[in-house]
Amino acid sequence: MNGKPKKLLFGGLVAVEVASAVLAWRDLGRRSDEQVRGNKKAWRALMLLNPGNSAFYWTFGRR
Repeated sequence: MNGKPKKLLFGGLVAVEVASAVLAWRDLGRRSDEQVRGNKKAWRALMLLNPGNSAFYWTFGRR
């Protein structure tokens, strides 16, 4: 079986993860401290460690 579809799927998932992280960083920078649950620096650190953590920001980090 050809691995090309798997590579395309993986590449697409990586692109979505990176785009989500970039948009979350942008959103975090534009929000005031009162509009964010927790510390902004902590959210940035979590997203830097793993771009998939941006999903947690979108779900739990915003007020």
